[in-house]
Amino acid sequence: MEVMVVVVMVLMISASGERRIAAPIEYSAISCRGHTASILEFGGVGDGKTLNTAAFQRAVKELSKYASDGGAQLFVPAGKWLTGSFNLTSHFTLYLHKDAILLASQDIKSWGVVDPLPSYGHGRDTAGGRYISLIFGTNLTDVVITGENGTIDGQGGVWWQQFHKKKLKYTRPYLIEIMHSHKIQISNLTFLNSPSWNLHPVYSSDVIIKGITILAPVTSPNTDGINPDSCTNTRIEDAYIVSGDDCIAVKSGWDEYGIKYSMPTKQLIIRRLTCISPYSAAIALGSEMSGGIEDVRAEDITAINTESGVRIKTAVGRGGYVRDVYVKGMSLHTMKWVFWMTGNYGSHADSHYDPNALPEIKGINYRDVVAKNVTMAARLEGISGDPFTGICMSNVTIGMAKKAKKYPWMCSEIKGVTSRVVPQPCSLLPDKGQDKQVTCDFPMDTLPIDDLKLQKCSYVENYL
Repeated sequence: MEVMVVVVMVLMISASGERRIAAPIEYSAISCRGHTASILEFGGVGDGKTLNTAAFQRAVKELSKYASDGGAQLFVPAGKWLTGSFNLTSHFTLYLHKDAILLASQDIKSWGVVDPLPSYGHGRDTAGGRYISLIFGTNLTDVVITGENGTIDGQGGVWWQQFHKKKLKYTRPYLIEIMHSHKIQISNLTFLNSPSWNLHPVYSSDVIIKGITILAPVTSPNTDGINPDSCTNTRIEDAYIVSGDDCIAVKSGWDEYGIKYSMPTKQLIIRRLTCISPYSAAIALGSEMSGGIEDVRAEDITAINTESGVRIKTAVGRGGYVRDVYVKGMSLHTMKWVFWMTGNYGSHADSHYDPNALPEIKGINYRDVVAKNVTMAARLEGISGDPFTGICMSNVTIGMAKKAKKYPWMCSEIKGVTSRVVPQPCSLLPDKGQDKQVTCDFPMDTLPIDDLKLQKCSYVENYL
């Protein structure tokens, strides 16, 4: 693919009449832009006190005029930019300077409310609607949210307190939610203290999330890192996440609502993830998986002081499926479980779920895993009459902790095979033996998202 270099000169003069000196900035993006502007031009004030919601809304509205003329970029310079929610537009880049911090407003009453997701039927915190995400977009094409490792701080403490006190009328907002959209990039940013989930691409395709840091207290409620939800063709790579919930949670709808909406998450790549989450998983599949999850490829996964490496969460009433999951190269240290599958997760949207809607869990492959200081190797619990099948584990070495459980494997209602796994697995996962060693599958073909290449973009920042 031809590499396009776009150089945009922005000449700014300070209030005192001093000319600013130009400094070029380069970054990689799915698209470069023909026009650029600073939030300063729309009345933005980066003092950490002035509310900039209207400035961001004006900026996006004005820059949307360039969608058919090379697109536009909004530059956020150094400063602390207090803001409420604002929507993005197509063919648009939001770029944060390395010393730029977006601060989410803590005035709960000022946050708008949107409907529950159709594949969920309900909010996650309450039965009603949802507070709109800090950065939101729907029905968009070609959107980039990036920077020089600038920061988006959700200031979630007030939300966590209200959640614990059960005083919220609606589900807490996420930091970024992009819906019904195509060709999305989120990269080179730090996310702090989200009120709930951090990044939520949903009903979208061709999504790249790359080079991000997500930090939240490990006791903060539901601060999932990245939740691809009913998405096709997604690539997540080079992420460092410390979270109060799953570092990555793959989803596709909840009970009868997800079954009806019927939009799976598929063709998902996860590479080079580092996770710390003492009460949750490095990668979770579910529990909202009623639209289906398939063709997930995860490799080079590091987890430290994390409850489990890869967890599959489902239940009677979920329906849907989790199949064709491939995990290669996990390095784990201080874990409660390495492998965890549960068919009795519960947590239903409402009482109208179908008790005959049984999930299919099939074709789950793990290979090349090294774990140390582990309390229990695996807890694998299928559903009576609906076993989890096609489980494969090969070349797995698990070092047990000094105070490990007496029996390292707990297995029921599962079927599969193992090869070169230590300690010896349960009888439902028989070892093929030295003469019939098995290497669990990991696809060699490439997915379309790997063909979506980033371009080198540049523009000129001006500063005193």
